[in-house]
Amino acid sequence: MSQTLLIELLTEELPPKLLPRLAEAFRRGIAEALLAQQFSVASSTVEGYATPRRLGLTITHVLACQPDRTIERKGPARAAGFGADGKPTPALAGFARSCGVTVEELQMGSDPKGNEVFAYQATQRGQTLVEALPALLTEVLARLPVAKVMRWGAGDAQFVRPVHGLVVLHGADIVPITLMGLNAGRITQGHRFLSAGAISISHADAYAATLQETGHVMAHFETRRQTIQAALTAAAQGATPLAGDALLDEVTALVEWPAVYAGTFSDEFLSVPQECLVLSMQQHQKYFPLGDASGRLQPRFLLVSNIDTAQPDAIIHGNERVLRARLSDARFFFEQDRKTPLHDRVAGLSHVVYHNKLGSMLERVERLQKLSGALASLLNASSEHAQRAAYLMKADLVTDMVGEFPELQGIVGRYYARHDNEPDAVAEAIEEHYHPRFANDTLPATPVGAAVALADKLDTLTGLFGVGQIPTGDKDPFGLRRAALGVIRILMEQSLAMELPVLLSEARAAFAAHVALSPTTVADLTAFIYDRLRGVLRERGYTPEEIEAVVSQSPARLDHVLLRLEAVRAFRALPEAAALAAANKRIGNVLKKTELPHGATVVREHLVDGAEKELFDALIALEPLVDDHLAQRDYGAALLQLAGLRTVVDTFFTDVMVMSDDRTLRANRLALLARLFTLMNQVADISKLGG
Repeated sequence: MSQTLLIELLTEELPPKLLPRLAEAFRRGIAEALLAQQFSVASSTVEGYATPRRLGLTITHVLACQPDRTIERKGPARAAGFGADGKPTPALAGFARSCGVTVEELQMGSDPKGNEVFAYQATQRGQTLVEALPALLTEVLARLPVAKVMRWGAGDAQFVRPVHGLVVLHGADIVPITLMGLNAGRITQGHRFLSAGAISISHADAYAATLQETGHVMAHFETRRQTIQAALTAAAQGATPLAGDALLDEVTALVEWPAVYAGTFSDEFLSVPQECLVLSMQQHQKYFPLGDASGRLQPRFLLVSNIDTAQPDAIIHGNERVLRARLSDARFFFEQDRKTPLHDRVAGLSHVVYHNKLGSMLERVERLQKLSGALASLLNASSEHAQRAAYLMKADLVTDMVGEFPELQGIVGRYYARHDNEPDAVAEAIEEHYHPRFANDTLPATPVGAAVALADKLDTLTGLFGVGQIPTGDKDPFGLRRAALGVIRILMEQSLAMELPVLLSEARAAFAAHVALSPTTVADLTAFIYDRLRGVLRERGYTPEEIEAVVSQSPARLDHVLLRLEAVRAFRALPEAAALAAANKRIGNVLKKTELPHGATVVREHLVDGAEKELFDALIALEPLVDDHLAQRDYGAALLQLAGLRTVVDTFFTDVMVMSDDRTLRANRLALLARLFTLMNQVADISKLGG
């Protein structure tokens, strides 16, 4: 008979930032294992539970015992079972022993090809939940995404936090298993302060309701999150909480019975940059700052407490007192930092090691000045402003504010640059050079900002690739994938007329001669960036064939990649596309197998066949049209012109023997194909569209 199965681990406080991922892995791992072992069915309903002190799961329609299973093993072929003397061969005798039976007890069956073979069949008794769950749970827990585990007490049990209770119910019955030194039961604990004590779960289906009604615990993570979100909206009284989903998830993982309260702070702290105050409230105290309709910070905040009380004054005042101390520190750092201009801090970067093989941060600043100036010139932006921004943009790393709030680097630098009366373009670029900082982040909004942002990312990539710090697998300690994606996004989305090979060459040239970089640095980095580009384009919905047709050509201008892809997509829809793609691939294979003399050209007088003359005439007519479309960046029209070649190309391959015994004819025909190949692949390698 099937019943709902409940499993709960009662633990010490779990890491809040890890809890959602941990709970999902726990829920999915157990559900998949039960289904795979035929304890549950595909229609079973699975609910996961996660609070700071527990991981839980209920799953419906779970059997107390697996169904019996028929096991069948195939052995040697019948013809190979007995020797000339009529006795079993060693292969047959060994197969029987491995099955635990005699040769006479084996049956006959057939293999996938229909050949008659010896076979063994037996019925395997299904395991009970009591028998299967310990191993199943042990395997699931071992696979949870936990970097470090703890041990506690005198036993050998290990988990992300000590486990003090285990509840396993099948319907109303306890499943008497032992896990991590704990015997399963029906007793759990409610809220640390609001619950009256131990709680008995009468039935697996009553788990969540019992905890909520008796223990003041909202066990379901998403329900708790929605409750908090609604309470925040109500308490904000028309203001906007200045925090994202990450903080909401974190506070949801910190409480079992949430209550939202509003607090205030003195508006004298509003003289400190808003970003500093917001970060202090969010990161250190897990508060929700409030902003007005324009996003300007108000002297109010919301806090999520684990205590629901009718008299929250002590909670509110205590949190206000703690916040006042935090904001006082931020104001002190801000005021002290401004006493020293940014340009006077640059020399201090000589004591900050950037990388032991790439020198100090000051040496990096010197490279960035040179590279930023060169890139600004390519963008027709102010080289002077770009070099000044590059000189100052790392100076805030040695300020007290960034020392306390590393996330504010660049932002603090912008405020200090404005206080020092630096040009607005310089101040903005100091912050913008870090953008984009994460997926979907904003890009630099100014030309100078784009120049220094590219310089910063290209210097990082070139230097670290040059000393062998290339990302492998999922390891990327220096954020090089993020830097490469930043370069791609800036070039593509801001339509910058800059060629990638030129940028990488400039970045490599900025390094002093004494810095030993790998001779393959630029080549390795080029391949890395194009590989990241493929990922970006996949996310935008282009097919692997479309992407490869364009990216395999190593396009220098990334701002033209999307135009080329749209042209390829339109061309691919034409009825002529498949035939031309196949012909292009055939031409490429022919040219790879032959050595055409450098600079070989088609001689009109050496064209003797009507089909090759028609192809040559078609090329002469199309080349100026295609060149004109390419000059106008009208890649779709350029590819559309190629559709008119299908008939003459098909006729050429039908009527003309390219590899003629006549060396003059053969060379001329190969030159013709090379000219056709060049024309066909100026937008993309259309041979990649075949198949």
